[in-house]
This record gives sequence, structure tokens and C-alpha cells, in this order.
Amino acid sequence: MAKRHIPRDFYVEKLLARRMNGFVKVITGIRRCGKSYLLGTLFRERLLGDGVSENHIVSVDLDDKKFIPLRDPLKLDDYVRSRVRGGKKPYYVFIDEIQRSLKVPAPGIDIASIPPEDREDAFVTFYDVLNGWQKLENVDVYVTGSNSKTLSSDIATNFRDRGQQIRVWPLSFSEWFPMSGMSDKAEAFRRYLTWGGMPAAVLMDESDERADYLKRLFDEVYIKDIRERHAVKDDLVISCLIDVLSSDIGSLTNPHKVGDTMNSLWKLRPSDHTLKSYIGYLEDAFLFGHARRFDVKGRRYIDSPVKYYTTDLGLRNARLNFRDTDASHPMENAIFNELLRRGCNVDVGVVPISSRNGGGRQTMRQHEIDFIVNRGNDKIYIQSALRMDDSAKERQETLPLRKTGDFFKKVIITEGYGDPVADSDGIIRMGVVPFMLDESILKRL
Repeated sequence: MAKRHIPRDFYVEKLLARRMNGFVKVITGIRRCGKSYLLGTLFRERLLGDGVSENHIVSVDLDDKKFIPLRDPLKLDDYVRSRVRGGKKPYYVFIDEIQRSLKVPAPGIDIASIPPEDREDAFVTFYDVLNGWQKLENVDVYVTGSNSKTLSSDIATNFRDRGQQIRVWPLSFSEWFPMSGMSDKAEAFRRYLTWGGMPAAVLMDESDERADYLKRLFDEVYIKDIRERHAVKDDLVISCLIDVLSSDIGSLTNPHKVGDTMNSLWKLRPSDHTLKSYIGYLEDAFLFGHARRFDVKGRRYIDSPVKYYTTDLGLRNARLNFRDTDASHPMENAIFNELLRRGCNVDVGVVPISSRNGGGRQTMRQHEIDFIVNRGNDKIYIQSALRMDDSAKERQETLPLRKTGDFFKKVIITEGYGDPVADSDGIIRMGVVPFMLDESILKRL
């Protein structure tokens, strides 16, 4: 049977738009989301189709056994430079899984003779090599990596403002739906909330095979990577932490509350410091992301608690043995991921609203807006509400939107197909299906 093709045009176009721009293109994302396929197959095919010759594409996969010697950055540098010639035509250098690269002593330097505080500069890393390639006028560099701490937070510092990150996500619903073979978009979205968008799982025809694959990814790939990278000795704590965060997507929490839950369920009580570190490891591996709370009227961030969301709902559901059938928080999670995929900055909104209780006493309560979406100078408030079946639910969702005290766009996304329609307060309601399938829909409101 022929291998099925997964187009990722959204990302291919991003790479094409950045060709020969003088930056190292750093492609990051959770392992098995398709970074290597994007770079080594889809982007490569597009370059060849545009007339780039085969010998002008230099590819190194540091996960491949035959390239293990090139994990030494000095040997990697020699290898690439030996394949790059002069001339005006560009060479495209692809380095896959760059986090496998080692840190080695610089040649000719006696490490022992250098004061400990200065020894960091006595080593060579892949950052030094990549920065050196940027000085070659006809070389365009692309790397993939699965560790956000190594390849995201350090980009500005280590690439000296010459690196650009391109985050790759599992398949979005707009990528997933054409491959689903389904005609009912609303039913397809419900299935997407169950199985997520990990490319290999999407290509599997049997549910049992798909579920088994998603479950094995945690133990055989993600937890193993975290254990090796961070020298984590206790798999039980990290495993239970994953279960708690998976169960509580879209709920406000912090390390202390997570610890209370672990103590209640498993009689485990790791310190808040340990849990904070472990949560950071999970975010570094792109398994989870978080949104901070922002006081809309006070115009300030509230540091704790925060909301955590899973990068892929299929992975999350497999972790929970598919026992959580409530679609409310998964839909909210899917919207969060889609907003980030589109390049938006996303916070959780807090709107303090005063009211009088039955005794006439004035009280102040914090009401929540699921997402404050910022993109440039544009701001949109979004509520995710699976259903609004009665007046009480409608009031709950619309009240904080009506009390923001500003005139930014306000949107409520519900299940189904509904096209955008504004009510008498100017609040726009739309179905999740058109939101997920039309990337430009918010811009047109």
C-alpha cells in the first residue's frame, strides 16, 4: 500500500517566506509531530521543485546512527563546510534533532588552567557552529529540535539575534479534516477532540492501534526523554503529574494544588519546588502549555494560579484511557492551541465585578474570560462555551464580556457550524467549526 501523504502547507509556506533571510530557522515542537517530515520531505520537495539541485541540499539527522559522530559540533562543522562550495547559488543546510549535539572542549585550550567561572567559554556548542555558518553568504540554515529550553528561550542570546523559531504543532483541525474522509464537519470535530492530531495516529485506520500508539508515546518517548535530559530518577512522580495536568486542562491550578491532588489520589507529596521543576520539564518537551491570568481593569498579570493545556488532545485522552467524555474543556483546549498556532498571544482574562448580596452588602467577585487574544495592536476577548442552553448559562458567559469597560471585539464560540452573528450588545457568536477551519475569520469580524 502506498504511503499516505500529509500536506503541511501552513508550515512549508512559512519556511519558503524565510528563505535566505540571514537567520537560522529553528523548527521546534513536540516529538513525533512531523518536524523531520516537514523539513526533510515536504520542504525539500518544494525546493527541488523550484529548481534547487540535489547537491545544494545538505542534510544531517543527528538521531540517525550513521551521523552519531557528527554530534561533535566540530565534526559537524567540518562535514557541512566540506559540502558547501562558492558561487551565487544557495546551499540549504538541514540539521535534524539538533539538541543531540554535544558540548565539547575547544581545540588547543587547557580547561584545567581556566578559572571555573570562565570555563563555559572554553567549550564549543552547536550554537557556535551555526553562528559561523551564518557568515557564509550562500548558506541557508534550518534545524529541528524538540527541547524548547534549548532552542526557544535561548535563541535570542545564543544566536545573537540571528535565529527565528517556527513552532510546529500536531495536525490542526483544518489539516486533519480533509484526511478524515468524513462529510459531517461537526461530527468530525468531535472525533478530532478524541484522537487529536499526531500524524502517525491520524494515518492509522484502527482505533485500537491508534490508542495503543498514543499511550506508548508517553512511556517510550516523552517520559524517557525527560528522564534522560533532566536526570529524573522518579518516574512515578512525573507520571502522576502528567495524569493530574491531563485531567485538569483548562482549570486554574498551581504546583501546591497539584501536590494536594497527588497526595489525595496516590499518597505522594513532592515539594512545590519539585513539581514546579517537573512542570517546566513537561513544557520544555512541548507536552503542555499554560496561560497566565490578566486583570482586564487593573491591567496587570496575576502570577498564580494559571491554566494548563495539552499540546495534543489525543495524547491527553490516551493518558486518561479515554474515560473523560466531557467535551467542554477539550474544545477550549483546541481553541487555545489553534490561537497559538496562528501566532496569537493568549492570556486568561479576569474581570472584577461588584454586586450586592441578599443583605444589600456590596461584594467584589472575579469573573473569567477564557481568552484574551493579542496579535499586534488588535485585541479580542473569546469565551469558549460548548452550549448555552438557558438564560443562566448565557448570563454567565456574557457578563464579563459586557463588563470589560472597553470596545474591543468580543466573541463566544460554541459547538457546531454557526456563522458569526452579533447580538444586541455587539457580542459575536459563532460555531467552533468555522473558527477552526477558517484561519482569517477573526480578522474579518
